[in-house]
Amino acid sequence: MLLQLFLTFLKIGFVSFGGGYAVIPLIQFEVSEYGWLSNDEFQSTVALAGMAPGPIATNTATLIGFKTSGAAGAMAATAGIVLPSLLIIVTLATLFFRVRHNSLVRSSFYGLRPIVTGLIVYAALHFGFLGNGEVAVTWSSIGTLIICGLSLLLLIRYKLHPLLLILAAAAAGIVLF
Repeated sequence: MLLQLFLTFLKIGFVSFGGGYAVIPLIQFEVSEYGWLSNDEFQSTVALAGMAPGPIATNTATLIGFKTSGAAGAMAATAGIVLPSLLIIVTLATLFFRVRHNSLVRSSFYGLRPIVTGLIVYAALHFGFLGNGEVAVTWSSIGTLIICGLSLLLLIRYKLHPLLLILAAAAAGIVLF
C-alpha cells in the first residue's frame, strides 16, 4: 500500500502544472480508481487541505496517505507528490536561465495557461455543484453561488483582504447550510 501511494502521487507530481487546484481532478481520479476514499470523504479531505497552510495538493496527498495508511502513508504520499516538483524545479532552474528568452519556451508557458484555467474551473464546478451526484440546481448550489458572487464583488470592487473573505464565507456557510 505504501509503495502504491508513493507511486500514484509520484505520477501525479510529474504532471502537476498550474498549482494545486488544477491537480485536484487528477487526484480524485486516482483516489476513485483505487477506492481509497468515497466521494464525500474526498471532498472533505480537499476542504480540510485547503484550510491548512501550505500547498493544497501536498496537503491533500498527505491527508489521503494518512487516511489510508496512517503516518507512514502520509509520508509516502507526501514524498511522492513533492519529489517530482523538487527534481523538476532544480533541473529547470539550472537550465531556464539560459533559455528564458527562447520563443518556444515562452510560447509553451502561454499554451499551458488555458488548460490550467480549465482544470481550475472544472475543480470549482465539481466541488461547488456537481460533487455529490445531486441535481445541479439546489438550495445548496444557490447558496454557494450567492457566497461566490458576493465574495467576488467584495474582492474585486472593495479589495477586501482574502482572509476576511474566507472568514465571512465560513460564517455565511454556517448560517446558510
